[in-house]
Amino acid sequence: MKRPAPTPLSVRLGTAMAPWRARWEAMSPRERYLSTLAASAVAILLVWAIALAPALRSLQKVQVQRQQLDAQLQQMLALQAEARQLAAQPRIGREAALRALQESVTALGSGAQMQVSGERAVINLRAIPAASVASWLGQARTNARVAPVEMRLVRSPARAAAPAAAAAPSARPGVPPTAAPPAAARTPTNDDIRWDGTIVLALPAA
Repeated sequence: MKRPAPTPLSVRLGTAMAPWRARWEAMSPRERYLSTLAASAVAILLVWAIALAPALRSLQKVQVQRQQLDAQLQQMLALQAEARQLAAQPRIGREAALRALQESVTALGSGAQMQVSGERAVINLRAIPAASVASWLGQARTNARVAPVEMRLVRSPARAAAPAAAAAPSARPGVPPTAAPPAAARTPTNDDIRWDGTIVLALPAA
């Protein structure tokens, strides 16, 4: 007994699509137009979700990574240039480095103290402006040939608020003086940022 020949795929597809084709032909032109728009929107969303969105996310990640690598490269080049500049300068002895370092610490004010322990100099800071600390570090590297090996800094508590304004005297006798309006709050600036903590520096060899 012969087995029936398999139905071609095109015939099966035609049979499955027949109800949809009949429904399409029964639609009005407006319904066909709206259906076409809906199908196009779904197709665009599928293309976006499957192809375009992952590619854009990958491109954004690549750009972020490139910016990070560029920043790291610039930092390494700056450090390399600084190391070359320091290497080109004449070496100084330990005593000269300590004198230069002590002078720079004294210039920071009474909030900075230096203690020497072996091959390390420990700088204790209390309420030193952040800009002064940054400038001092650059001077210490250049003048005393020292480099920080450890830093533990925290932001100092906010300074005490300015005293309240005195009450305005009354121009009429027998009338109590009126209090002056409170002063407007001032937005903190970089000059208001101060550091507490310690910085450990490696001293030149004796």
